[in-house]
Amino acid sequence: MSEQNRVLALGFFDGVHLGHAALMERTKERAAERGAFPSVLTFDLHPDTLVFGKEVPLINSPAEREDIIRRCFAIDSVVFIHFDRRMMQMDWREFLGSVVTELQVCHFVVGHDFCFGYKGQGTAERLREYCAAQGLGCDVIPPVTLDGQIVSSTHIRQLIQAGEMEEAERWLGRPHSLTDTIRSGFHLGRKLGSPTINMEIARGVVEPRHGVYATMTYLDTGDQCPAVTNVGVRPTFSRDGRVTVETHLLDHAGDLYGHRARVEFLHFLRPEQRFSDGAALAVQIEEDEAQTRRYFQKRSELK
Repeated sequence: MSEQNRVLALGFFDGVHLGHAALMERTKERAAERGAFPSVLTFDLHPDTLVFGKEVPLINSPAEREDIIRRCFAIDSVVFIHFDRRMMQMDWREFLGSVVTELQVCHFVVGHDFCFGYKGQGTAERLREYCAAQGLGCDVIPPVTLDGQIVSSTHIRQLIQAGEMEEAERWLGRPHSLTDTIRSGFHLGRKLGSPTINMEIARGVVEPRHGVYATMTYLDTGDQCPAVTNVGVRPTFSRDGRVTVETHLLDHAGDLYGHRARVEFLHFLRPEQRFSDGAALAVQIEEDEAQTRRYFQKRSELK
């Protein structure tokens, strides 16, 4: 098997949801049939950022997208193209020609609504015709539906913004997550008797509803820890409006600064709120922890 003979999935793949999973699985199937290398080609910026001049809040950062594709679908070759004005104005035939030549593509896999090239003139049907003329393989994956609705990144973003994490998990095919390097924070959790790890949401990535969540945290040390995570602006202690993600690992001790962590959001516990003082917040933290332990106990009983 060689990278010089690729089956290539084309798309933006924000969230890498159930619809995208169908593309990934077909890509691996075709690669196995042809003795080729399964690959994914995607973009660093959402095309609408330039095409319509508006920033689209993404479900994952580019690095997180790559991690999900590698970790969940075992596709190690993930190629990013920088989406700039030159790319936006490129003729769709020129785009395909350069991709085929540079990546040695023998087969494409795309979704039914995939568009590319200048003004989106390259469509899935035109790609199919192009591949037939060039002797290349092509699969166009039909819509994937759930509850009679097409699975879409837009719908999943809305669920995350509403804090509906169980529902988002159904549409993603796995829990929504945040991956980051653990950084030094405000140390307030430690002072309140509840040490936390601090992370940030990458610019342009959708913010979950501000509040407290039952989460599962995976550390690069190999540890897996139930946790309580607060997303928000810390209204009891701060007025700067900066959004932070603070996660208290249950039954875990040790300095984790500089390590990588993935926090999976499983269940919304309560909205973020301002407390009269640190003592009142400490009492609520204990209740949040108790609720989280009950949540994981019930979750384990249902398995």
